[in-house]
Amino acid sequence: MKIIIKILIVAGALWAATQLIPGITVSGATSTRTAGTLVAVALIFGIVNAVLKPIIKTFGCAFYVLTLGLFALVVNALLLLLTSWIAEQLDLPFHVDGFWAAFLGAILVGVITWILDMVLGLNED
Repeated sequence: MKIIIKILIVAGALWAATQLIPGITVSGATSTRTAGTLVAVALIFGIVNAVLKPIIKTFGCAFYVLTLGLFALVVNALLLLLTSWIAEQLDLPFHVDGFWAAFLGAILVGVITWILDMVLGLNED
């Protein structure tokens, strides 16, 4: 149940990013189609993060240390761009237009998911 709630939180954060960040778009013929697209993209984003982020952290450890963790923002932006590319390959109407849109979107998605995880108590194990 916890994983479903986390996917819905990320989907909501992605929706907020489409509303607030120029260059991040989702389109659908209906609200239901748009919501379904956001849930699918949230699932893709979760899988991409679960698979690639630990590998990147391992190999990029020096960059994380040298930049005092700011390299994580670049990694998150690139993972959001990869998610956009995968969504387009799956014919999902979600698009991130360039690095800076992905950078700002990754910050917004990260902050929103962090806040909602704290409020809902999902970070407690």
